[in-house]
Amino acid sequence: MNTINYDQLIAVTAGDPAGVGPDICLELSNHALSNKIVVLSDPSVLEERAKNLKKNIKITEWDPKKIDNGKLSENSLFVWPHYFRSDVLCGHPNSENSETVLSSMNSAIDGCKRKIFKGMVTAPVNKAVINQAEFQFTGHTEFIANNTDTETPVMMLAADKFRVALATTHIPLSQVSSSITKEKIINIIEVIHADLEKYFNIQNPKIFVCGLNPHAGENGYLGNEEKTIIEPAIKYLRKKGLSVEGPASADTIFLSEKKADIFLAMYHDQGLPILKYKGFGNAVNVTLGLPFVRTSVDHGTAYDIAGTGKADARSLISAVEMAFQMVN
Repeated sequence: MNTINYDQLIAVTAGDPAGVGPDICLELSNHALSNKIVVLSDPSVLEERAKNLKKNIKITEWDPKKIDNGKLSENSLFVWPHYFRSDVLCGHPNSENSETVLSSMNSAIDGCKRKIFKGMVTAPVNKAVINQAEFQFTGHTEFIANNTDTETPVMMLAADKFRVALATTHIPLSQVSSSITKEKIINIIEVIHADLEKYFNIQNPKIFVCGLNPHAGENGYLGNEEKTIIEPAIKYLRKKGLSVEGPASADTIFLSEKKADIFLAMYHDQGLPILKYKGFGNAVNVTLGLPFVRTSVDHGTAYDIAGTGKADARSLISAVEMAFQMVN
């Protein structure tokens, strides 16, 4: 029997209830850190999913207004209730439940702001389903940044010590070039530098920067963003004492894995394919630059396997463990 320690709580939002979020959250019930985890979801959905998966898991409702929520037994979860408006069916997303999905995220964010939680971990959601409910939503990273007045959120994925950050996140490829500026690159790299020192204890981290164009522009013949934007930003940062290399061609830069503490890719599908190829299922999504710790899984809602017992909880477990490492 464990008494919960309110100084070390981590909030876990269960994501889209029709996907694998509830499945993988249930796997936290027998984790060594379960007494420090609060899942934000609908208790009845978790109980029904546990029943479908033939798991004997006790759901204990958690109240943020209570100083003491009691003790947690083995194979149990603390759940802060957020009730869905419509029925939940595995594999059948329902936009009517999007409001509750966002409400659980807002509660976790507010709890972090109020120091109820030391950080938050997010299970997968579906951007299209949320937008169908007429909410403007481009992703967790942007949503949390907007709700914390964070000027420069940085999306980073990590598979053990292999880390990739992004200069742009969830935007069309046609908008990437116009979204990259010298000031933006400088701000992003300064956030990366500061948070790798703060959370990962890497002093003066070695940051390797990808070019935007093939062969990093080939001296301007294949594009000039490297010469006009990325190189000047790197020169400025080097003068400040930061360890920054590049811009280098993205088709070879990742061969420097043993030399770099982190790579900065210019866009989503430039950097994440290699990261997910190397560590999919164990990788963790981290938002740098926030006023608190936020980590997430490296995969989507996987509607096709929700409720089947085939969902793999390794990425969520890695995300939870990394969150605790970062806050301690």
